[in-house]
Amino acid sequence: MAQTVVVGNQTFKRRNIIGVWIGLPLITLGIYRLVWYYKINNEARRYLGDEKISPGISLLAVTLGAFLIIPPFVSIYNTCSRIGRMQERAGLDSRIEPVIGLLLVFVFGLDTLYMQSHLNRIWDRYLRTAPPATSQPPSTPPSALPPASS
Repeated sequence: MAQTVVVGNQTFKRRNIIGVWIGLPLITLGIYRLVWYYKINNEARRYLGDEKISPGISLLAVTLGAFLIIPPFVSIYNTCSRIGRMQERAGLDSRIEPVIGLLLVFVFGLDTLYMQSHLNRIWDRYLRTAPPATSQPPSTPPSALPPASS
């Protein structure tokens, strides 16, 4: 199940890496992988504030671009590079390696697991630094209440 992470005034999803890699794509006959790919590129665009990132073009490259052979690999490499920029902005020391992401495409489609695990590290950083949510306003201590009148 995805967990919502708020960064500034934007919301992002911390997704289960196994669900992204095999669970939901298996249930949806591969459609979820395309939805996920669009969403992570959209998250990169919003997080980085880079309007040059086009999630639709990235998705088009991995679908119809496959007929030209090269575009899907360029898109996956670029998406990994964007995740690396996101990690840099989040102040993380470990970074994704776009070449490894590209190579993992050929190993059971592990690129999705690799990319989502690195995205989750970014969102975990914000989850650790977020103030704890309270469901009720803080109560007033009895000593601060005015004396009861009779």
